[in-house]
Amino acid sequence: MTKLEQAGTFKLGEASVKRLGYGAMQLAGPGVFGPPRDRTEAVAVLRAAVEAGVDHIDTSDFYGPHVTNEIIREALAPYPDDLTIVTKIGASRGTDKSWNPAFSKEDLTRAVHDNLRDLGLDVLDVVNLRFMFDVHGPAEGPIEAPLAVLADLQRQGLVRHIGLSNATARQIAEARRMVEVVCVQNQYNLAHRGDDALIDDLAKAGIAYVPFFPLGGFSPLHSETLSAVAARLEATPMQVALAWLLQRAPNILLIPGTSSLAHLAENLAAADLTLPADAAAELDAIAAQASA
Repeated sequence: MTKLEQAGTFKLGEASVKRLGYGAMQLAGPGVFGPPRDRTEAVAVLRAAVEAGVDHIDTSDFYGPHVTNEIIREALAPYPDDLTIVTKIGASRGTDKSWNPAFSKEDLTRAVHDNLRDLGLDVLDVVNLRFMFDVHGPAEGPIEAPLAVLADLQRQGLVRHIGLSNATARQIAEARRMVEVVCVQNQYNLAHRGDDALIDDLAKAGIAYVPFFPLGGFSPLHSETLSAVAARLEATPMQVALAWLLQRAPNILLIPGTSSLAHLAENLAAADLTLPADAAAELDAIAAQASA
C-alpha cells in the first residue's frame, strides 16, 4: 500500500479516487494570473504528483487564464486512464487580475469549450459551477438558469458529472433537485468550520466535499496552536492541517496546490500522518478560538 492509499478513497463521479489529490491553481503566476515563474518545474510537479499516485487533479481555465490547463496538457497528455480532472466554470478574469462573474449561457458554454480545448479532452470528467454572488464566500442567489445551462452541456456529452463551488446549503439542496451533484468545493479548515453540518449531510448522501484554503484566514493564535502541534509530531503545519481534514470526515477530498517539488512531497506525506487523540482535540479547539 502506498502512502496515498493509506488515506483511503472516495467516489468522485464514476471513479473512486485517492482522498489526497492536487490543485493546479498555484501553477499560474502571482495572483493566479499569467505564466508561472518556472514552467519547467510546474510540468515536473504535475508529473511527480501523478507518479506518486495522485489520481485527482483540480483546475480551471480561468486560472491564468488558460495557463494551468495548458501546463496540465503539456505535462500529462495523453492522460492516464485512472486520472480524474475536475475543472470549474462561472468566473472570468479581468485584465486587472479581478475575478468576475461569468454566468450567462454564452459565458458558461464558452468556458466548457475552453476547458476542453486547453486540456485536450473530448469530455470533462467533472465540472464545478462556481457561484459568484460573493467572491469571498457562499452567498444566496439564483442558480436555476446557470445550472440548467451546465445540465444541457452534460446532456450533449461534453460533461460527465456536475459539482458546485462556493455554494450555500440551500443552493446545494436546490441543485440536487435539478441534477446529480457529485462534489461540493467550499472554503473549510481548522479555523473556518461553517460547513460542519453540511459535510456530514453530504457524507450521508455519498457526495464528496473538497475544502480549499486549508490554512486560509488563520489568525496568529491559530497559527501558534497549529505550529505547536506540528512541532510535537515532527511534521509541518500544512501536513497537520491536511491530516486533520482527512480525519474530519470520510468524504473529504483534498487538493493542496504547490509549484514546488519539495512542497509537493511534504503535502503528499500528510496521507501518512495520523493525529493522536490529544493533538486532534487541541486542533478542534481552534474553531472555538476563531468564534470567540
